Amino acid sequence: MSRPFAAVPRRLRTGVVLGMWVAAGAGCGYRLTPRGDGLPEGVTALCAPVFTNATAEPTLETVFTRFLRQELIRVGRLSDTASCNARMEGTVLSVASSPTIIPNYFRVFAQARVRIVKDGQVLTETVVSGTEDYLLGSGDVLEAEANRQVALERLAEVLMRDGYDKLAGAW
Repeated sequence: MSRPFAAVPRRLRTGVVLGMWVAAGAGCGYRLTPRGDGLPEGVTALCAPVFTNATAEPTLETVFTRFLRQELIRVGRLSDTASCNARMEGTVLSVASSPTIIPNYFRVFAQARVRIVKDGQVLTETVVSGTEDYLLGSGDVLEAEANRQVALERLAEVLMRDGYDKLAGAW
């Protein structure tokens, strides 16, 4: 019985296997870079006031605020108003939906600005944006809107995690 792979030189086999691992990991959503936990000098605890909503989408500011606070709790940086020495503010800048090339699927897009403010001065800020696909449904308007809201929530969670990572990694 022949063993064609065994006949390939060891160095080439190692390169092929390593290349396959890299290719498989490239699209999985995981990152190999460390998360930044460094905040601007003197910032130890953050407050997270309710976002400003610059869109026509009602209650979107509460969704983004909830996920920013959840991220700050996860990394141990959220504080109550009395003990925080800086604020992490945000603005939902835009939101839009459009059909995809896949029948019965739509894509929602959102963009938000997040910044760290201390003593009225903006220390750092970033703009995050992304998309999330959702199923339109069986033609029921309520089902389609429910699916869109779930997609917006998933997108807000990802964007707030990205926003914190960018701001904390900048220092």
